[in-house]
Amino acid sequence: MVEERKGLLRRRVLPVNSQHADIRPFEQRDLDDMYRICLQTADDGLDASPLFRDPALPGNVYMAPYVTFEPSLAFVAEDTGGVAGYIVAALDTPAFEQRAEREWWPALRARYPEPAPESIERLPTPERHALSNIHHPWTTPDKLSVPFPSHMHIDLLPRLQGRGIGRRLITSLAASLRKRGSPGLHLIVSDGNPRAIGFYRHIGFTEFPGTGLFPSDSVHALVMNLRAAT
Repeated sequence: MVEERKGLLRRRVLPVNSQHADIRPFEQRDLDDMYRICLQTADDGLDASPLFRDPALPGNVYMAPYVTFEPSLAFVAEDTGGVAGYIVAALDTPAFEQRAEREWWPALRARYPEPAPESIERLPTPERHALSNIHHPWTTPDKLSVPFPSHMHIDLLPRLQGRGIGRRLITSLAASLRKRGSPGLHLIVSDGNPRAIGFYRHIGFTEFPGTGLFPSDSVHALVMNLRAAT
């Protein structure tokens, strides 16, 4: 299912002065907010609203397949202003990638045709990367996916950042993954987001050793041992 949410995505959620946010499991009613959050954090954590011709594109790539295939591994952070953060994940990364190739990417490839080489370089970097994910998705190598088979994406609007919400979301996800028997969790983060890299390291992720895991040298694989004590 590929969502059509252009009008709703263009609404803005005003900052809320709240010191409390609840972490709860994802519900279908959260989707519009999650699409909006994904768009507003898609430029290495910054608002990418001006950078996508279709505001639903980042959500269709980085969020929606997870809540479609594995909704029990999705959690949201909600304050008095509504949902302002989420985490989504796949338990078994190779299985997720194979299913996406069968059931998710074909519809998106029809909806978002691959631009001609002479025009793709003129697109903003976030849109270019999202289109590349659709038409040329990376396959996670065994040396990463065997010890750390699960992977995640997390996004928080600025009003929730720096308040421990990200740690709480990851803690909720890690507990759920452990119950399902996952030995390890990984995520991919770009060099362009040093604040995120620092945050992940602060809460217990470490950099996976080695180079050449993925086609781009500008990304890091960070991992967490889920067998370790919390």
